Amino acid sequence: MSVLLTSLLMLPIATSCAPQPAQAPTASVMTSPTSSPTPQARGTIVEVAAANPALRNLTAAIQAGGLTATLKGQGPFTVFAPTDQAFSAVPAATRQQLLQPQNRKTLTRILSYHVVPGELSSSQLQPGAIKTLEGQTLAVQTGSQVTVNDARVTQPDIQASNGVIHVIDRIIVPPDVKL
Repeated sequence: MSVLLTSLLMLPIATSCAPQPAQAPTASVMTSPTSSPTPQARGTIVEVAAANPALRNLTAAIQAGGLTATLKGQGPFTVFAPTDQAFSAVPAATRQQLLQPQNRKTLTRILSYHVVPGELSSSQLQPGAIKTLEGQTLAVQTGSQVTVNDARVTQPDIQASNGVIHVIDRIIVPPDVKL
């Protein structure tokens, strides 16, 4: 456990030295998820998130939850990525508890609830329910702002080679998981 916590504490230092990838907005409007990566995207979802200083806690949680291989995979995926500030809204004791090996299943469920199979740009998101990698659905609302459940998309359409990241301002939790 101390190795994991040390790794989590060192991750922000390591990722702050990583170069920032170009963030290219999606240029075309499509009605269904695309299946091929955008040519100008640099790095997988995990690599793009790791290079973003506002997503250090998410990157550490992905690693602790065992989702690195999945989110480095072919995809495509749409990830609703909570910021470090969103993680700080969760009590420190709860965050530490979720990072313990015996709670990996719960952490993986929470993280998988932020991932949708297929690549959906912000212009492709439609009001209604979308199924997550975790198996349950998210409620999407569009209009003056895009929200998923009660989280607001604050930075849409960060391209990765295997999907797209939409930064959100809250952690979203499956309805049957209690924190």
